[in-house]
Amino acid sequence: MSVSGIGAGYPAYYGTRKVQQNTTEKSFANQVNNVASAPKTYQIYSEEDMLWSGGNGTGLSYYLKYAENSTEDDPIVIAKGVDENGNEFEKTIHINKINPKSATVVEMRALEAHTGVKKLRGFTSLPLEAGNMGLNDRRDFMDMFKNAISDMRLLSQKKAAAYYQYSMQAYWDFMSKK
Repeated sequence: MSVSGIGAGYPAYYGTRKVQQNTTEKSFANQVNNVASAPKTYQIYSEEDMLWSGGNGTGLSYYLKYAENSTEDDPIVIAKGVDENGNEFEKTIHINKINPKSATVVEMRALEAHTGVKKLRGFTSLPLEAGNMGLNDRRDFMDMFKNAISDMRLLSQKKAAAYYQYSMQAYWDFMSKK
């Protein structure tokens, strides 16, 4: 199949994009081989009383549940799953200690589930860029929201921009209540 327009006649690319993970590897050949590896899949969990279950393209997959000792004043979520390297993990997340300006995707999913941020037709409240994060990667989600809003406005996607604006505001409100 070909794509018409600029560069007409070149085959269309259909595939999965794999974002390069942080690496200390110096060899260009090894870095290329790392990126060229097969796309990772994630495991689906089905546990009782789950707040959330899912994963992303890095291979990170997990589920979230409230901890037995969770209270209204100190909501605690347990995250269990498999990281992007296939290693099992379990993390305890204190919701009130999450800082969306420096958070992991697992922390933000826990915050999303706990606060009940409305999802638009199943669409995540987190910026799509979160889909390439590993278990321990920390990012400034507020900056990611600002970039996503800017991108959606540039693409004249007013509803998507408004949705990201709503989501960002929900997380700002959470931070201001702490």
